Amino acid sequence: MSSVPLHYIDLRAFCYATEDDRRVESALRTLLPEAFELQRLENEGHHGDRILVFSARVENADEMRVVLDRLGELPADQRQRLRSELDERVTDNTELFLTLDKQAAFGGDVRLGDGITVRAKVEAYPATKDAAVENARDVLESP
Repeated sequence: MSSVPLHYIDLRAFCYATEDDRRVESALRTLLPEAFELQRLENEGHHGDRILVFSARVENADEMRVVLDRLGELPADQRQRLRSELDERVTDNTELFLTLDKQAAFGGDVRLGDGITVRAKVEAYPATKDAAVENARDVLESP
């Protein structure tokens, strides 16, 4: 893939009071290029508990390729599932959404699941959902 048909990729993970923030940060870094800067925001839950939000926006094409390469490590059945669900995963605003297993990412594996939210703004000209779905399909079918 010489060009990346994405404007940016946002990644986000919540770290709840019962979790180790270094582990959650490590899980998110599994998907990112080395030494990528993470944003860390501290919030308070409904009952006064601490919630950290780790996030990153990847905008550079080479860095996006690193994230896409990691997503390419999804098991074949999960990649096929993503491709078959693209119509539901791509919004009218040309955004692709998926969630990854935070625990698996901490262990260095990339799996669909809960804990890490991935939002990719798909390039589409014209900016329609159908065009975005086709570009997202290209992204997910690339080696």
